[in-house]
Amino acid sequence: MPIDPFADIGRRAWLDCPSCHHGRDCPECLRGRSCSDHWQYLLSNSGTLLYLQCPSCTHLWQHDTHRGRTGRRC
Repeated sequence: MPIDPFADIGRRAWLDCPSCHHGRDCPECLRGRSCSDHWQYLLSNSGTLLYLQCPSCTHLWQHDTHRGRTGRRC
């Protein structure tokens, strides 16, 4: 699957990808910091619901920041 054509590196989110977990062993990510390597494209949002895409594995998903839960694949 290709990267969404509307993905913009200027709109990023630092949440773990539920598919590849590409930052799971990164010291910066483990400290809760905004790592320059392990981020997701923030494609859009609707209130507390974020629509994200991983630049590493291209996985698409949604995350509800109100509940702190990752939702289904888009």
